[in-house]
Amino acid sequence: MTNSATPLTVGQALQRGSVLSASSDSPQLDCQLLLGRVLEQGHAWLITHTLDALSKDQENAFEALLHRRLQGEPIAYLLGTQGFWDMDLVVNTATLIPRPETELLVELLLSLPKDPCIRLLDLGTGTGAIAIAIQRERPHWAVYGLDRSAAALAVAQGNAKTWHPPGMAFIQANWLGPIRSASFDVIVANPPYIEPLDAHLAQLRYEPHQALVAADAGYADLHAIMQQATRCLMPGGHLLLEHGFDQQQQLERRLLAWGFDNIQLFDDLNHQPRAILALWPGTASREEKLP
Repeated sequence: MTNSATPLTVGQALQRGSVLSASSDSPQLDCQLLLGRVLEQGHAWLITHTLDALSKDQENAFEALLHRRLQGEPIAYLLGTQGFWDMDLVVNTATLIPRPETELLVELLLSLPKDPCIRLLDLGTGTGAIAIAIQRERPHWAVYGLDRSAAALAVAQGNAKTWHPPGMAFIQANWLGPIRSASFDVIVANPPYIEPLDAHLAQLRYEPHQALVAADAGYADLHAIMQQATRCLMPGGHLLLEHGFDQQQQLERRLLAWGFDNIQLFDDLNHQPRAILALWPGTASREEKLP
């Protein structure tokens, strides 16, 4: 907090971004966004009102946000929103922050045939990002979002209401456990896939651990979803998974072992392996052939 008795101006507040250099790749932008949140104003207003003074309460709130950002708290949690697809979604610490690379899943889903009778299930929906984006683009599809976290589902339901996708439904469950029949044409998931000892986790300490980390070197949830999907996909249905950059080959082998075919592999915008799409032909799984 500043000690000067002179009120802090908007221009002076914008210059405070330099203190964030140690914790952010975009300190000036972060500073602008945080100040805009406190003042409830956008960029154009800020740069045309640089001589306006902040109230003491506004100054204190701004300094508190700067301090939290300096400690490494994600800007999305401080703002309470994150852009995804064509939306600004509400986020909080009950949900992962939607990543730009996950938009690849939306693009791949939209490349599937536009059958009006498609039933799609988004596993681990979190903020509802994938499910809501698809429902907005394919309003005639029956789209469901599933998550084991009641707190995350509350966020997803709020986002769905804000962005008005018709007919969306949400289910609280642990993956596909309670679904006992072939009910879906498409199952998509961005599950936990980071191994517990990954050093990268230190940078993600503010996000929900259970939505990031999976046992069995990061494969436990991916494997569980594959197995359960053989029971829940309609013949000719598709399974689409996001995964870690070094997991694609093992996942391809495991999908083949379970009886999936027509497997397609995709890289993200950084040219890293990121997604795998497989067709379920409707035959019995080959569990006994698993490596």
